[in-house]
Order: sequence, then structure tokens, then C-alpha cells
Amino acid sequence: MSISSLEPLVAIDRLTKRYPAAAGFGKPKAWVNAVNGVSFNIRSGETLGLVGESGCGKSTTGQLLARLMEPTSGSIRFRGRELTTLRGREIREMRKHIQLIFQDPYASLNPRHTIGSILEEPLRVHRSGSLAERRQQARDMLETVGLDRSYASRYPHELSGGQRQRIGIARALMLRPSFVVADEPVSALDVSVQSQILNLLKELQRHFALTTLFVSHDLNVVQYMSDRVAVMYLGTLVELAPAEALFRGAVHPYTRALLSAIPSVRDGERRERIVLRGEVPSPLHPPAGCPFHTRCPQAAAECALVLPDWKPVGLDHYARCLLI
Repeated sequence: MSISSLEPLVAIDRLTKRYPAAAGFGKPKAWVNAVNGVSFNIRSGETLGLVGESGCGKSTTGQLLARLMEPTSGSIRFRGRELTTLRGREIREMRKHIQLIFQDPYASLNPRHTIGSILEEPLRVHRSGSLAERRQQARDMLETVGLDRSYASRYPHELSGGQRQRIGIARALMLRPSFVVADEPVSALDVSVQSQILNLLKELQRHFALTTLFVSHDLNVVQYMSDRVAVMYLGTLVELAPAEALFRGAVHPYTRALLSAIPSVRDGERRERIVLRGEVPSPLHPPAGCPFHTRCPQAAAECALVLPDWKPVGLDHYARCLLI
């Protein structure tokens, strides 16, 4: 079923990614279910936060949307066009419109190239403008992300982590994309720098009219950045709601457990901590039925047998739980 009533810029339907895993002699090949039948829409101009524990499949989902890897099955549509069938030159043309901001700003920048060369590279690849025009655009973009034009002659190792992330953001915007996947863009930064980068991202979203998938495990960051929030567990989407509604009244037991772990800085405010039992199941052998039932404090016998469908629980608010 569709979980968005408005025309989306990006729509994924039953998206699945499986990796082959090593198997013993004489044993059938095993598969790791990184993303398991995920469906959601992202509306033009909004930021959709994608949150969950490490290993839940959120970064894999972002890379699938950016076509950095091939899905095992499912559909990815951008402005109504199916992306999973694109090949060669068609993928290159699509990359003008979809870009990715990487988690590690140092590992994603070529240490042998100057900052100016790094920013000009997307323009060179797509044969956009003359040499002088590309150089001018790179220096203009440096100012747009809050850096002096003189940084064009520097190398990545000469910059701080926050400055390198600004370069990563600038590179992603050189082709003026309409959709950006931000994969944990502040998790590698000092806390004192994170707020600067988050405010920059918000400002750039307004300036360039960006649509964003914001991937993070930090719920406070997701709340600040997102219009809507999607929650993943073990490769499956379990709740989707406007950010305000989710943080005020989450209904899925897993989402409520995540929210209970957010530290409070308000005097006198205390949250009832929900401690989940056991460990996250292996994606090699995911449990039958609801993937969360092995740790859910409210699980019933039926939860181990039936994978729940989406249920509307409020305005634009959906959850996947039999107990709702």
C-alpha cells in the first residue's frame, strides 16, 4: 500500500538487498538480508530522516537510492522514472540529479588532489563549462559552504574535520542536484562542530531547494533536521511519521525504546527507560513473523507467525505492529 498521499520526488517499493555469505562445505549458500522489502516515499523539498541501530540497513538503503550498489529486487523511482533499469550513460546522466554526502569526510576526498580540483571534478566528468567556468564555480561554492576562496589551493590533510565535511557537501552540490542522500554526515565530527554543519545543511536545503534523505543513528539530530522520520529495524521499516508526531507519540515498541534512551537536559524531566532484552538477531537468520518480536517487551504468540502490514495510526503516521 502507498504510505504517502502526495506526489513524491523519490519512491521506493519493496526494495531488497541481499549479500551472499560464506557457507561451509556441502552447505547451501547463505544470504545476509541487509534491506528487506522497504517501501517509502520522499516528497519534493522535504527531509526524510532514516534512523535505527547500527547494522539495521539504513546506510545500505541510502546507497541503493544513490545507485552506488545494485538492489537485489524492488523498485526505485525518481520523478516517475525507474532507476533500477538504468545502465551506463543513463546512470551517469542520473547522477547529476542525485548525489551523496559521505560519513567520513577524509576518506571520501582524494588526498593527492587540491580542494579546487576535487570540486571541479564532477563538472569535468559531466563536461560542464570551460576550464575557467569550472574554476569559478568551484570557488563560488567554497564561499557558499562558508569557506574562503583561497582554500581551493589547499589539500584535504590541511583542513579540520568540519572543513573537510564542508568540502564534501560542496562537492555533492556542484552539479546542482535536486536529491541528496546525507549518510551520517556529522557522526565523525566533534560535537562542537556538528551544530555548524547541521545549520549549514538546513541553509543549503533552502537555498538549492533540495530534497534530502538524512541517515543517522542520532535521534536528536534526526529530530532537528527532519520533516518526517522513518524507523528501521533489521532491514525492515517499522514506523513512519511526521517528526513532531513521532517524537510526541511513537506507537511501535521499538521506536518507543529508542526514544526512551534519549538523554534529557531539562530539569526535573525523566523518561521511563525501556530496556530491550537479548541481542539483535543475525541478518543471516532473521526471525519469522515480526522481526522485532524476539526483543519486544509486548510480544504475543501471533507476533512470531505473522509479518504485520502497515497500519495508519494518525495523520500521515503509519506503523507495522500487530498490537496497534
